[in-house]
Amino acid sequence: MSASTTPVAATTLDSLKAEIRARRNDFQALRHIPMDIVRKFQEVGVYRAFVPTRFGGDARSPAEFCRLIEEISTADASAGWVASFGVSTTYLAALPKDTYAAIYGTDPDTVFAGAMYPPQATRKVAGGLELSGRWPWCSGVMGASLVGAGIKVDGESSPLPRTAVTPRANVTVHETWDTIGLRATGSHEVTADRVVVPEDWVFIRGGAPSMDDAIFRYPAMALAAQVLAVVALGTARAALDWLRDDAVGRASITGAPSPAERGYVQTGFARAEGLLLGARAAFYDAIEQGWEQMLTKGEVDRATLIRLRQVASKAAEDGAEAARLAFVLGGSDSMNSSHPLGRCMIDAACVAQHAFIGAGSWQMAGAVLLNQPAAPGFP
Repeated sequence: MSASTTPVAATTLDSLKAEIRARRNDFQALRHIPMDIVRKFQEVGVYRAFVPTRFGGDARSPAEFCRLIEEISTADASAGWVASFGVSTTYLAALPKDTYAAIYGTDPDTVFAGAMYPPQATRKVAGGLELSGRWPWCSGVMGASLVGAGIKVDGESSPLPRTAVTPRANVTVHETWDTIGLRATGSHEVTADRVVVPEDWVFIRGGAPSMDDAIFRYPAMALAAQVLAVVALGTARAALDWLRDDAVGRASITGAPSPAERGYVQTGFARAEGLLLGARAAFYDAIEQGWEQMLTKGEVDRATLIRLRQVASKAAEDGAEAARLAFVLGGSDSMNSSHPLGRCMIDAACVAQHAFIGAGSWQMAGAVLLNQPAAPGFP
């Protein structure tokens, strides 16, 4: 069996999920995923998933990676979110070949965190570009060894963000992340002060890859949206599984029928399951179709490319709605602080807020479908 089709060892992944579930309250308090869990992400192949085998990676398909992130997200949404940035190995392929080889040839499990906006002005100096500024939303930075920061270069213009890559030790992390959802992602702010980045460690996010591997030619922005959206699917799955187990196992203290016997719970549960199953089926069907086109034709056709973005938005939106329905069906107990259904609902809703898959992504898809201009990078 080839490396690209070898599944992650179920016992390893199962034990990791069990540990994440047992410690997720600690993660909430920390506001980030601790380093020992990041190392276990490395062990199950999160960060080498898309790295070519010639660099020691696993060369997995988009669907295989999304299923891995979905599984981790059933244990905790923040853990799934941080793990999803294993996708970074694909857009870092826009770096020069030698730079990519220096990173992943040395360590295929390298952890990268990026903060693209707002791009900060740089100036050319001896040795490269001098980087200074402050960037928010650097998800997973607490476990990263490399950090990317969005920059502007005098005299250059690009509709897509240019990104400078530097060791994590060269930036300062400010622990500003304090949210009600996706709380443990550690999406803190980072600053740099006159850090010099060699020009061959700078790339355009979403730019043309320097290597010809199929995964690097698969639509980068669509894949970036997919790996985030699948966190909502995993979170909704966790919410519905919890609701089912609780409804079947819990007796009413008032003598009323158990939740599983109540008609409105039965109807609502079936509706939520149907919503999640439909979103998930559309999601993986589109990804498999796009990957098959990539392998057989060398590119993804435009209709499928648009569909890839649509199903990511649908997965995020429907996953959030399924988690919300589970919260409602859980009754008044769901309102308690740190109740699993409340946390799942909020986490899934926060996934659906991301710009790649939020409300605005539907408008951009509609614009493209109606032959109107859309934002750079879409679809």
